[in-house]
Amino acid sequence: MHQLMQWLALPQFGLSTVFVVSFVSATLLPLGSEPAVFGLIKLNPEMFWPAILVATVGNTLGGGVSWWMGLGAHKAVDKARGHATNVRALAWLERFGPRACLLSWLPVAGDPLCAVAGWLKLPFWPCLAYMAVGKFMRYLVMTTVLLHFMPGQLGG
Repeated sequence: MHQLMQWLALPQFGLSTVFVVSFVSATLLPLGSEPAVFGLIKLNPEMFWPAILVATVGNTLGGGVSWWMGLGAHKAVDKARGHATNVRALAWLERFGPRACLLSWLPVAGDPLCAVAGWLKLPFWPCLAYMAVGKFMRYLVMTTVLLHFMPGQLGG
């Protein structure tokens, strides 16, 4: 862990690391990006806004990839079955439309929600915009709360 924190302390690697970790964690892979964001900001407080923005962009683009994976899965299932697939259990999500992607910040359910939005063929760009808002708010709130409860220097 100490080695990771030292690596994140290097600004030339820190933001790219935050981007990659945030991107990958927005797919269906079980990875959390918050420790990388928090670690970078803790070691480099002046990078608060750049880290939040880079994490938001990476996580949003990862959510967009999940959306496309969901759409691809729907098309593959439709092709294999020979007809359109309609999942009635997802009707409540269709009712909310792209606004449901605001919930993409939720732990566990948020990332699959992006794929489900693609499966439902909800409009990509509005979904991506709502994902960005939800993910930005998550990073802003979580990092601010962590900094409030852990204000001291690392190792100090």
